[in-house]
Amino acid sequence: MKRLNNKKTKSYSLLKNQWQMLVMMAPFFILFFFLLIVPIISSLVLSFSSYDMLNPARFTGIDNYLRMFVSDDVFPSVLKNTIVIVLITGPAGFMLAFLLAWLVNEFTPTVRTFLSFLFYAPSLAGNAFFVWKVIFSGDSYGYLNSFLLNLGLVTEPITWLNDETWLMPIVILVQLWQSMGISFLSNIAGLQNVSRDLYEAGSIDGIRNRWQELWYITLPSMQHMILFSVVMQIQSSFTVSTITTELAGYPSVGYSVDTIVSHMTDVGSVRFEMGYASAIAAILFLLMAGTRIILGKFLKILGR
Repeated sequence: MKRLNNKKTKSYSLLKNQWQMLVMMAPFFILFFFLLIVPIISSLVLSFSSYDMLNPARFTGIDNYLRMFVSDDVFPSVLKNTIVIVLITGPAGFMLAFLLAWLVNEFTPTVRTFLSFLFYAPSLAGNAFFVWKVIFSGDSYGYLNSFLLNLGLVTEPITWLNDETWLMPIVILVQLWQSMGISFLSNIAGLQNVSRDLYEAGSIDGIRNRWQELWYITLPSMQHMILFSVVMQIQSSFTVSTITTELAGYPSVGYSVDTIVSHMTDVGSVRFEMGYASAIAAILFLLMAGTRIILGKFLKILGR
């Protein structure tokens, strides 16, 4: 009872002394609630119904989830593709972004600014990945085919974007190229905020090389920024859709690179099966939330 009274007292004190701050934050929280929380709850409710946007929603229980894992022949393929893309482009993208940020951080401010813009540019350019369609074009005018033909390494053009053997590596390459910008920028920001005093104190305490500095000082000092960077990289990997659709079409050859998001878009926007699309979205949300929890626990070991 005493603890409850203390909490009420603290809440009242917060409202009384910092009401101006709460008033200024209110527009954000209102928009956050109506534009994010309400749609998530609505989608979760719809996932237990059959709804085609023309007729009223009809409650169907867990039929959409049973359909997903039992009778939908496409979902296992897109789930596998999504997991492969996440497992490769998530960790690889973050490690490449962090390594680049670590190296770029050693340059002078002018050079660092130029290189930061250079590495962040693909994220700013939006649909710049279309250049890869020209590079991997299946005729002799495609840059890669033209290069290989001129060298005599192949005798006829390779249809890169219509071959299951090459599609997944190409999608992974393009996703890595386009998704590293945000992780790179957040890592640069984190490195810039590590106090120089910590390195001086570390040298006194026995740290002798850059790798020890990295593990015992740099990584623990920017743990929250690393978590943000990792989450953004993983989120980008989980939501790959536009790249696969534009490069390989939908459906791709043998559903070899189609992802959960592209399948969900097809189900919701083409077939108008909004209940089933909401169920797919719920599974994707659970996958992303579970990954976030695992990564949060893993990052706690930094510096130990």
